[in-house]
Amino acid sequence: MDEALLRTLTPAVIGVLVRRGADFAAAEDAVQDALVEGVRVWPEDPPRDPKGWLVTAAWRKFLDAARADVSRRHREARVEDEPVPGPAGTTDDTLQLYFLCAHPSLTPASAVALTLRAVGGLTTRQIARAYLVPEATMAQRISRAKRTVSGVRFDRPGDVATVLRVLYLVFNEGYSGDVDLAAEAIRLTRRLAAQVDHEEVAGLLALMLLHHARRAARTGPGGRLVPLAEQDRGLWDTRLIAEGVEVLQAALGRDRLGEFQAQAAIAALHADAPVAEETDWVQIVEWYDELVRLTGSPVARLNRAVAVGEADGPRAGLAALAELDPALPRHTAVAAYLRERDGDLATAARLYAEAARSASSLPERDHLTRQAARLNARLRV
Repeated sequence: MDEALLRTLTPAVIGVLVRRGADFAAAEDAVQDALVEGVRVWPEDPPRDPKGWLVTAAWRKFLDAARADVSRRHREARVEDEPVPGPAGTTDDTLQLYFLCAHPSLTPASAVALTLRAVGGLTTRQIARAYLVPEATMAQRISRAKRTVSGVRFDRPGDVATVLRVLYLVFNEGYSGDVDLAAEAIRLTRRLAAQVDHEEVAGLLALMLLHHARRAARTGPGGRLVPLAEQDRGLWDTRLIAEGVEVLQAALGRDRLGEFQAQAAIAALHADAPVAEETDWVQIVEWYDELVRLTGSPVARLNRAVAVGEADGPRAGLAALAELDPALPRHTAVAAYLRERDGDLATAARLYAEAARSASSLPERDHLTRQAARLNARLRV
């Protein structure tokens, strides 16, 4: 199959579906499903008109999804109209769906992807960005997961660890992306914490609360991104911070450290500093060491390089950064920041501009562009 042809046809096919009445996100998902189908059947039976084939297949996928959504809404409406027998329970239907989608027949990665798409409401593109993989790869993963569970009974719920991973990714998308899902993720995690005595559930809840406490200070006029060091800490929600720290301390007291507890401890150290200059970066590096030990995550290693740069100086941070894959998202932005801290303004300005071109969101791109312009102005003086 000609991948270049597919890349050329995809926007056109999405445009056709939008003109027929599909919203952009639904059209995008339908086209991705059609492409997966094309990958399967075209090698054996190549179409004479690839675009026409894709339009027809994608439109059918869209109609199937629309009908399924209407049926689901009708079922939900009927359930809402029925009186609940007996005393009110504490079970949350949405949370139960998370557990059911995390089916034992799926790998954890596939279960998370399917749940994010089917229950969390995220697009394939958003899920791919969270997993640091190409969108086409994620579309195929979700399609395989759908096929895997299409013939099984959803009577065996998945494990807590998989559900926690889903809630974490939903919160991150709501916290930093286009869809406001952060409050819903916190609500579900609170319900899970009330039902399950698990230190990592508490760790995730603490992490969400501590990050959400800073939300009002994260953006300025016109949606301008405000970095942590420049945020007005008077806008931070001290009630959420206090609750997050209390939940975290109880979890850490059980002496079974997990990745969400480690991340929450880092967030708590940031929240504890009255001004950015008083941040305990040495202790933050130690917590990142724990997080890297627990997960081996390249994102954790990238954030650790920033912390090392603050604790031990920019050259130490650059040395830590040199050990990581330059293709890692935000790698160039971190390099720009550390180069600026080291006094190499020309290189930093160039790297900021380069990072802006590959930014995943408009606020981030605008922020990096402003950083490059600021340094270029200084260089011209």
